[in-house]
Amino acid sequence: MNLSDKTKENIHKAHFVNGIDPSNYLVKYRNIFELIQYRAHLQTDDVFIAFYPDSGERVQLTFGEFTEKVYRTANLLKAKGIGVGDRIATVSHNHINTVIQYFAAWSLGATVVPINVNEEPDRIKYILESSHTKLAFVKQEYLNRIKETAVELSIQIIIHGIEHSKEDEISFETEIEKHSDKSVPDDSVNQETEALIVYTSGTTGNPKGVVLTQYNLLADAEGISKWHAIDKGQTIMCVLPIHHVNGTIVTIVTPMFAGAKLILNQKFHTDKFFSRIAEENVQIVSVVPTLLQFLCHDFEKKPELIGEPAIQNFRHIICGAGPLTCELVSKFEKMFGLKIVHGYGLSETTCYSCFIPIDLSEIDHSKWLNQYGFPSIGIAIEPNEMDIHSDKGESLPENIRGEIVIRGHNVMKYYDENAEANDKTFEFGWFRSGDEGFYLKDEQGRKYFFITGRIKELIIRGGVNIAPLEIDEVLMGIPQVKAGIAVGFDNDWYGEEVGALVQLNDDVEVTDEMKTIIINKCKEKLPAYKTPKAIIFTDTIPVTSTGKYQRNKVKYFFEEFKTIQFK
Repeated sequence: MNLSDKTKENIHKAHFVNGIDPSNYLVKYRNIFELIQYRAHLQTDDVFIAFYPDSGERVQLTFGEFTEKVYRTANLLKAKGIGVGDRIATVSHNHINTVIQYFAAWSLGATVVPINVNEEPDRIKYILESSHTKLAFVKQEYLNRIKETAVELSIQIIIHGIEHSKEDEISFETEIEKHSDKSVPDDSVNQETEALIVYTSGTTGNPKGVVLTQYNLLADAEGISKWHAIDKGQTIMCVLPIHHVNGTIVTIVTPMFAGAKLILNQKFHTDKFFSRIAEENVQIVSVVPTLLQFLCHDFEKKPELIGEPAIQNFRHIICGAGPLTCELVSKFEKMFGLKIVHGYGLSETTCYSCFIPIDLSEIDHSKWLNQYGFPSIGIAIEPNEMDIHSDKGESLPENIRGEIVIRGHNVMKYYDENAEANDKTFEFGWFRSGDEGFYLKDEQGRKYFFITGRIKELIIRGGVNIAPLEIDEVLMGIPQVKAGIAVGFDNDWYGEEVGALVQLNDDVEVTDEMKTIIINKCKEKLPAYKTPKAIIFTDTIPVTSTGKYQRNKVKYFFEEFKTIQFK
């Protein structure tokens, strides 16, 4: 990729942490292959992963069994012409096979491009084409979502979960058994080998490809495991989608790094959450605020289905990837008697960059989560440092709002094929998050950070980024609409929900029926999670002097919808 010398210099600066050069690696492993080789040798017979599908029986693999399947899959990829630096996609819901495929690609030195199966086909096509994906592992039920695009782009497909394969279909389960369970990595695979490209929505239509290296993954996993005291013999549960960095890094890479056990759920279910924690003796689970809201709601409505959380050895819940309110954290902790460890990070920083400490007294824990108007996102973890900057890149003092910036060993390599985004994002030698926040110091002088909003106008619904311009385009294509903008408004269920502020043509009457028409038109073009749930009509939409819509100025119009759970 063509980057200016200045941008290259700024990116290099953004990978320092507290003066430690990015080439002075904090992690002992040269690559992920060394990590899984070490775990397979040290903990051969210990269970690494147990998978709960929504239908079917629980499946588990020891570190030794898991590694054998990883090596067979890596050898299958080699046989299909995949090597160091090549990119492969995964198209699936949470599944044990997908975890195997991730580690197989990393062992080989290939790069994984996770696909959110809920994305619209055009977006999936853009990601596959932009990333130059050569091969895709596809869960059988999603084959129709990708097959036409794969043929057009000459992408090889390997299908898992086939009951009866057709002549032209390659079965993952059948094929890996044809390959050796021994593997030798390419000597060129090292810390700087690309491992993951996560496509994240921006404020423009097309998503940006966040390129993460093997070292990014290892460094953040070490930082997370140290902060949460995750070690061999402990159990971590995953209820979040593993196409997202939260699910991937916290509850897949970190357990492998620490030698812990992973409980992988196909999906989150309120009625199975606590019982599964108890059955599997889970110590930590990672969630987004939306799931806390669902647990509170369902416990109030049907406590007999949720069950009392009479669980032993459970330590705390990690929560991030979406707006958490003081009200929700207080409600959940009082209702269930379980501790929430709030944190913050982005795909661009691999995953988490900060957490509140896990060893705070009850009084201090409550103070940092409840007394400042926003729950603190905590203190920077070891692989990175954080600050608050002005729009000129100047460090701001305590309690002054500015942009949250991060630099360190878990900061992404760069945005793939996007020189303009890299120029701006690394402008001052830090990663600029686009999020507004401030910090306060404790008695020890440690900086506790807070997030107050987004400088960028992303809508974050249940931890998923949504670009409002995508929705604007659909609104403007509706014949009765003169002008319309998507607005992310505060919502107790999803952190934010999608609303639309609409100016109708002069000859169109404002009615409830017209709201239904607009929502239905949006449903034709957008997936459910991007479709506006509430429509507000207006005579004018505020714009800046340069003609940009001012979304943040109209959020208050949607205050009446804050507590509503939209279907």
